[in-house]
Amino acid sequence: MKKTVLLLLSILILQTVFGQSENKSGINGNKFVQTESSFSHGEWFRFEMSYSGFLKAGEATITVNETVYKNKPVYHVVGKGWTTGAISWFFKVEDRYESYFDKQDIKPYKFIRDINEGGHTKNIEIEFDQVNHKAYVNNIKHNRKKVFDTKPNIQDMISTFYYLRDNLDIDNLQIGNEVHVDMFFDDENYGFKLKYLGKETITTEFGKIRALKFRPYVMAGRVFKEEESLTLWVSNDKNKVPLRIQADLAVGSLRADLDAFKGLKHPFKILVTD
Repeated sequence: MKKTVLLLLSILILQTVFGQSENKSGINGNKFVQTESSFSHGEWFRFEMSYSGFLKAGEATITVNETVYKNKPVYHVVGKGWTTGAISWFFKVEDRYESYFDKQDIKPYKFIRDINEGGHTKNIEIEFDQVNHKAYVNNIKHNRKKVFDTKPNIQDMISTFYYLRDNLDIDNLQIGNEVHVDMFFDDENYGFKLKYLGKETITTEFGKIRALKFRPYVMAGRVFKEEESLTLWVSNDKNKVPLRIQADLAVGSLRADLDAFKGLKHPFKILVTD
């Protein structure tokens, strides 16, 4: 259960999911294009997680604020995740992720990962040099610093989601198209792949919402049944709100649903039915 909760919370905070570098084509020729921004200062999401459809597993929040980092105007996004209910009695998770990324091109300058998962702790800060393509990793817990080469326009776990919300060419995506993400996490470059599955109307806490459906690829093994075990839904509107993540696990399933939000930049489209 430990790795299950960690993986899903991480996916929620990165929120898994859209994105890559500008002026680059994905598989099948998908283009990344600059569009009207989908988010702004004050946006806030809260997610509730459940195990096998009935057992409450945890909560996560993501908050967007504006600030200045090294004389640059940036967005400061904070993602928090924690276990709740019966699961927290025998395994407690308290995770915090932060990203400082440029307000214009959404390139990250700093990423923080401060986690406590059942006594397993990490406290890592990463400074990104987007000009020279370097990541300066400070492992605070072990008092260890290292420098790594990165790919151009590298993303962190959090900035990936926001970059793709603003740049993925949704209008020209076709079912089966795949998108690649270049991301740096902890101390390594990580290749992330996402498949577009089409449009679907889903029932949520707020009513029926038209959604875009994606399949983030994960590593098959002890936690996930196979590499296509994860499904993500985001709202099919200008906000691209993350609505739901569902994971089929080696034992049972884990689901995260948006249950509260505020500060959306655009109207949230909910279908009205009789």
